[in-house]
Amino acid sequence: MKSQLQPQLQSQLQSQLQSQLQSQPQSQPQSQPPQQPNNLLLSQQIQAAAAVAAAVNQQQGHTKMSPMATFSTPGAGGVPVPTGPAPLMTQNGSSNRTSSTNTPVAAPVITAKQSPSPVKALNDEKVYSWIMELAYGPNKEQALLELGKKREYYDDLALVLWNSFGVMTALLEEIVAVYPYLSPPNLTTPASNRVCNALALLQCVASHPDTRTAFLNAQIPLFLYPFLNTNSKQRPFEYLRLTSLGVIGALVKNDTPEVIQFLLTTEIIPLCLKIMESSSELSKTVAIFIVQKILMDNSGLAYVCQTYDRFEAVSNVLKLMMDQLVANPTARLLRHVIRCYLRLADNPDARVALKERLPNSLRDDTFETVLADDTASKNNLSQLVYAIMQ
Repeated sequence: MKSQLQPQLQSQLQSQLQSQLQSQPQSQPQSQPPQQPNNLLLSQQIQAAAAVAAAVNQQQGHTKMSPMATFSTPGAGGVPVPTGPAPLMTQNGSSNRTSSTNTPVAAPVITAKQSPSPVKALNDEKVYSWIMELAYGPNKEQALLELGKKREYYDDLALVLWNSFGVMTALLEEIVAVYPYLSPPNLTTPASNRVCNALALLQCVASHPDTRTAFLNAQIPLFLYPFLNTNSKQRPFEYLRLTSLGVIGALVKNDTPEVIQFLLTTEIIPLCLKIMESSSELSKTVAIFIVQKILMDNSGLAYVCQTYDRFEAVSNVLKLMMDQLVANPTARLLRHVIRCYLRLADNPDARVALKERLPNSLRDDTFETVLADDTASKNNLSQLVYAIMQ
C-alpha cells in the first residue's frame, strides 16, 4: 500500500505544480533565474508528499481511525465543544453565511458518525492542492476555509495536516499574526474569522488520537492562551475565545490522563475561571466543561484541593455562577456547576469547607423547575447535599 501511494502522490503533485508553474506570469526580472526556485519547490513538495504518505500509511497500518464530530451533543450530560468558529457576524451584529473567503467554517451540531465516503483525505487531490496553498500561498485564506470544510468528511485529515511539511507552521503564523491586535483591542471581524478557521484545523489535529500526543509535546495549546486572556466583549473577541476553548475542549473530552497532566502545568484553570465569570453563556459552558474534566481526573482534583487558595478560587467562581443562575436559570450551565461541586465533595478537606460555602440555592428548591426533566442532575444534586450534610 505504501509503495503504491507514494508514486501516486508524487505524480499528482508533480502534475499540479507543473500546471501551476506554467500558468504563472513570465515577466520576471532577468536577474532572477525563473526556473530554479520552482524546481526547488517542486522537489520539496514531492518529498513532502512522500513523507506524508509514509507517515499516514504507517499510522493507519496499526491504528483504526476514529470518526471526528463537529459537536458533541449535550445529551447525557455532554457539552457542545465547537470544532469551528461561530458564524460570521457583520459589523452591525447580523448573521452572514455567505461564501466569502472571510467567512469562517460553520460548526453544525452533529453527532459522531462514520465518514460518509470511503475516500480518504490521503487520496484527495483537492486536499493536497489546498495544503500547498496554505503552506506556500498565495490563497492561504481560501485554503483555511476549504480545508476546514473537509473536516466533516475525512477522519484522517488530522494525520495529513500534521505530517504535511509547513502546515502547522502556517497555522501558527496565522495565530501569532493577530497578537498585536489583542491589546489594545483592535481585532476586526474578518481577521477574527480567518484565525478562527486556523483554530478549527488545530482542533481537528487535537481531536485525533494519533496526533494528540504530538500536539501536546509541541505545546501548541500555549499559543491559544493569549486569546483566552482577553476581556473585550466585542464579537470578534468572543468568537476567538470560544473557538480557542473548543481546541482545549477537544483535548479533554476523551479523558486522557496525559492531557490533564499537561494542562495542570499551564494556566488553563485560571483562564477558564476568568471566562466563567463574565463571558457569554456558550463560552462559560465550554470553560466549565474543561474545569469539570480536570476535576474528574484524580490528579486534577488533588491539584485544585492542594491549597486553600486554589480551592477558594474555584468555589468563588462557582458561587458567582450560582448567583447568576438564580437570576437567569440555564439548565445546561447548572448541571455542570452541580457536577463540579459534587466532584469537589469527593475530597475530604473540600467537603468540610463546602458545608459553609455551598450556596443555599442548591440546598432548597430554587432550581426544582429547571431540573424537572433532568433526572441525572437531580440525583447528582441529592448526592451533593447528602455528602455535605454528613
